[in-house]
Amino acid sequence: MNFRFAIMGAGNIAGKFCDAVSRVEGCEVAAVASKSMERAKEFSRRNHIPKAYDHYETMLKKEQPDCVYIATTPDSHYRLAKLCMQYKTPVLCEKAMFMNSADAKDIFGASERNRVFVMEAMWSRFLPAVKKAKDWIAEGKIGEPNCLTIAVGTAFDKEKNRRNFDPNLGGGAAFDLTVYCYELATWFFGHEIEKTDISVFWDETGIDTSNHICLKYRDKEAILTASCVSMLDEKLTISGTCGRLEIPHVHYGEEAFLFDREGKMAEHFVDEETVNGFVYEIREVMECIRESRVESAVVPHEETLRCAELFDRIYCRK
Repeated sequence: MNFRFAIMGAGNIAGKFCDAVSRVEGCEVAAVASKSMERAKEFSRRNHIPKAYDHYETMLKKEQPDCVYIATTPDSHYRLAKLCMQYKTPVLCEKAMFMNSADAKDIFGASERNRVFVMEAMWSRFLPAVKKAKDWIAEGKIGEPNCLTIAVGTAFDKEKNRRNFDPNLGGGAAFDLTVYCYELATWFFGHEIEKTDISVFWDETGIDTSNHICLKYRDKEAILTASCVSMLDEKLTISGTCGRLEIPHVHYGEEAFLFDREGKMAEHFVDEETVNGFVYEIREVMECIRESRVESAVVPHEETLRCAELFDRIYCRK
């Protein structure tokens, strides 16, 4: 029997998820729900989904899916995850999964008490280029890593991307982009952070347009920059005592570069297999649920909670 996903939300990211599911053996999208029945039906027609609903709870009751993929705007993630917990339905939720740590603690507490799987959809941690970079570090190819810099930023069009500038819908740099910077930085450097310095720029609408964060460890540092109003040179660089590595556009990166002590390129990895990078997180979810786990080792609850705690600190400066 196929593993059955149901989707909450009928936007572009949900469409990409449907395409990924179609590429995973033994998996299907059984239903989609949106606040608009017209939109749900159009999405189901376009993506060959059997059932469409205009009520999230009705879908949960009738379909009883193996997992729900939450693909709505960040402001509704907590409410919909909590609804899923009430029905003891596993959850894969788009990032940023939570806008504050209190919501994260509530959902993860319910997940652990009721033994229901929950994971934030931090797909970047699963990408082959990111895994290759981790392998290079583990193999000692850059020596002892001591400096990480990451920048993720684009200049969103305020007319075409209104949601990104609406504080009521979870707009701003933190929930869309800083989440990548932080959760990729800690994927490589861990959580033994001794000090966190934060600088935030706000616009007249009340959203954070740029975040500048320095994570200071005992023997290394990570410098994070995210912006929704600047076309940054998107790249992850990790430098060490005898080399460095780089991943362009790391949050969806397809290649990685390794440089030796003299700055000459020693290796160049190109991901020639991935068509839709969501397939890796989908396979992880299926495996975890079938093994009755409540969290993923790649994107554990603690990871998402720590990022939500960073959001607390960013927004307390408003």
